[in-house]
Amino acid sequence: MLFRKFDKERDRYYLLPGMGKRLARKKRRVIWTWSLLAALVVSVVLAYVIYLLNRRLPQS
Repeated sequence: MLFRKFDKERDRYYLLPGMGKRLARKKRRVIWTWSLLAALVVSVVLAYVIYLLNRRLPQS
């Protein structure tokens, strides 16, 4: 184990299209934007449902 030959081919990797720095940054920005929009939509829908439930409950 200690004197085993180092296999250079095993540690080699290749970047596929879209994995570079600039494109990765752009991809993360797009994912972040869509995540933010989805969170806003879900929060608005939940707030509206809570509003409707609160409005229809009998007042005590």
